[in-house]
Amino acid sequence: MRGFYNRLLRIDLSARTWAAEPIPDSVLVRYLGGKGLGGHLLMENVPAGVDPLAPDNPLVIAIGPATGTVLAPASRYGLFAKSPLTGIFGESYSGGYVAPAIKATGYDAIVLQGAADAPVFLEISDAGVTFHDGTPFWGLDAYQAEEALERAVNVRGAKAIVIGPAGERQVPFAVVSNDRGRQSGRTGMGAILGSKRVKGLVFHGQAQCDIHDAAAIREYDRQLRAREKDGAGARAYREHGTPLLVAISNRAGSFPSYYWSAGQVPHWEQISSDALIERFHPKPQACYRCFFACGKLTTVPDGRHAGLTVEGPEYETIYSFGGLCGVDDLAEILYLNDICDRLGIDTITAGNVAAFAIEAARRGALDLALDYGDVDGIADLLRKVAAREGVGELLSQGVRAAAHELGLDDLAIHVKGLEPPGYDPRVLKGMGLAFAVSDRGACHLRATVYKAELSGWVDPASPEGKAELVLDFEDRHTVFDTLIFCRFYRDLFGWEELPVVIHGLTGLEWDKAELQALSARIANTIRAFNLREGMTPEDDTLPARFFREPLQPHGERLTEAELRRMVDDYYRLREW
Repeated sequence: MRGFYNRLLRIDLSARTWAAEPIPDSVLVRYLGGKGLGGHLLMENVPAGVDPLAPDNPLVIAIGPATGTVLAPASRYGLFAKSPLTGIFGESYSGGYVAPAIKATGYDAIVLQGAADAPVFLEISDAGVTFHDGTPFWGLDAYQAEEALERAVNVRGAKAIVIGPAGERQVPFAVVSNDRGRQSGRTGMGAILGSKRVKGLVFHGQAQCDIHDAAAIREYDRQLRAREKDGAGARAYREHGTPLLVAISNRAGSFPSYYWSAGQVPHWEQISSDALIERFHPKPQACYRCFFACGKLTTVPDGRHAGLTVEGPEYETIYSFGGLCGVDDLAEILYLNDICDRLGIDTITAGNVAAFAIEAARRGALDLALDYGDVDGIADLLRKVAAREGVGELLSQGVRAAAHELGLDDLAIHVKGLEPPGYDPRVLKGMGLAFAVSDRGACHLRATVYKAELSGWVDPASPEGKAELVLDFEDRHTVFDTLIFCRFYRDLFGWEELPVVIHGLTGLEWDKAELQALSARIANTIRAFNLREGMTPEDDTLPARFFREPLQPHGERLTEAELRRMVDDYYRLREW
């Protein structure tokens, strides 16, 4: 089918062999690429009940029919596996410049199976797969490893994805890193690579994939850039990036703070996007062909971290450390961001784990001298977590497992084992539903209804119509994740535009209803995977604290009855 190579690369790390396999058109028409193909391949290749860190749990790398084309949003690749953090469907995406290099190898997806008997890194190209000795690179941080592997391959345009020390030690929320600060951040894909003793993969090649109507796609992209490049949305991303949400969320009282007890912090102005711009003058950073340039290359100008340069911080990192952990200085948040990036751990889970540890220490459940705002204590804890040393061994398992071990299940905030991003569902009830029914656990990207709720499109406090809203967002975003498109282009590619793009790429003539059917097939496939792996419908819920504790300072509440009603409505619409 146009837009695809119809080829899968299967790598057996145990035997150090590889082979190309055909992907039938029937599979691609049914699932397209990206998330659809990744979910299908997990169902086909993951043994029921497998330990996520066992050799038999494969890691799937997938791209989509838009990857490598001129289209502005098409800079992302996807990773898929049974998650070591949640025990169910795991997925994570990253931008930067890696996705086109993966496309140039001539494969639509790669399946990594087995485990090497010693550290390796893989060089994958259109000429085949080379297994390199990874021992000299084992122990390097993510920045060092990426640079070293690309230098070792020494091919112009080669791009690497790597793990840091946390991935090597199989910390269940370890990330996969690329482009010095871009992360496949959620659900622990770095731990999967670590369990397989793969330090990284380097991609390059000359393969080219034909699309159905290249001229139409070029013209579509030209018109999109002419219409939107200097629009208000693009300017906001370019100038402020995701930290713009700090002021918006804090104003709405939905900025999770002090381990989910409050929705505002008094120091919000000190950690806002305005403060970032005025104090640090960050430089916009763009992914491949993107005109939003939402990334921020930030250098600390003075103080104890003078000279530290980080791509960030993103809103989610500011929320996790500046909100949950009460850190009131952006330079210190950048410092914690850098520690996480180098060690290779997810900043959302890391901030949640640190804030949970603070509360556990306050309650006497952990013998730990740690409190809100204690940057050095948090930094030390992050290093212990990545090294799995001392108290870090317990906390490295994530909030759900650590809380259970300490007898603090009622304190723990997670959904299906995944710690939530920065949107409190007691204020944003649509996000509460989105967290509850998300296929990978608490997630803001499966259905970004926070935008509708924070912007006033809908009443955030009302459960009315939220199931329809979440379903519509989920379905369209799932199509994005098959192409694979960056989520931030969601306002520029609606149900009217997506069929045009898909036709130009693949030749498929689908309307909105057929795209919704595609999303439903993918949702049902992943649902079947999760149920097979032990998830139950009762897991589509939220932590008890959200029902039991009013949010400070204004006392907002979400009742179990409200959530149950929204979930029931969602099930009815999904025909579950």
